[in-house]
This record gives sequence, C-alpha cells and structure tokens, in this order.
Amino acid sequence: MTYVVTEPCIDVKDGECLNVCPVDCIYVGGRMMYIQPDECVNCGLCDTVCPVDAIFVEDKVPEKWRQFLGVNRDFFGDDVSGLGMAGGYDAELKTEVDHPAVAAFPQRG
Repeated sequence: MTYVVTEPCIDVKDGECLNVCPVDCIYVGGRMMYIQPDECVNCGLCDTVCPVDAIFVEDKVPEKWRQFLGVNRDFFGDDVSGLGMAGGYDAELKTEVDHPAVAAFPQRG
C-alpha cells in the first residue's frame, strides 16, 4: 500500500510533506506534489502534516478523488515526467510537468 496526493494539493503545494518524508518519495510537479508509489514506505508522516488534507492511504482515498491513484502512479512514467524510480527527491528533480488530468484542472486563484 502507498499514500496518494489528491486534488486539494493542486495549486497549493505547501511542501511540508517533503520535509517529513523519511525516504524522499514525494516529488514536485508544476501544480501539485506526487508520491512515487514504489518508493513510499507507508509511514504516513506526510498525511499528518498536509494542511489541506490532500494525502490519503490508497485504500482510503475518497471516491471523488480515486482517479488520483493513477495520476500519482502515471506521473512517473515515460509518458508524463519520465522520472521512474528516481531513488528519492532532491531539488534537481523539480519539474513544471504535471499529469494531464492535473494540467487540465481549472487554475485556482
């Protein structure tokens, strides 16, 4: 099981989750953060600090945000960011690329 970043993170990207992740499995996209599912160790620390309640363990993602299971996974594929299993986030891996579903989301003020 893994944790998943969902819709409330879009255009917020607070970043506190990055500070607490012990394995650096959270990556910065253009408009939101993404959790690399194969690198996540299920500690749940990210969930406890998210100010907009955007992070859920995968089997607890609300139905209205279930698409974000695929959004987080697919973000790392060659068709989106190409990051794959980068082995842990660092600032050099920051990208302005987003999953197409996130890129298409209406801009927030």
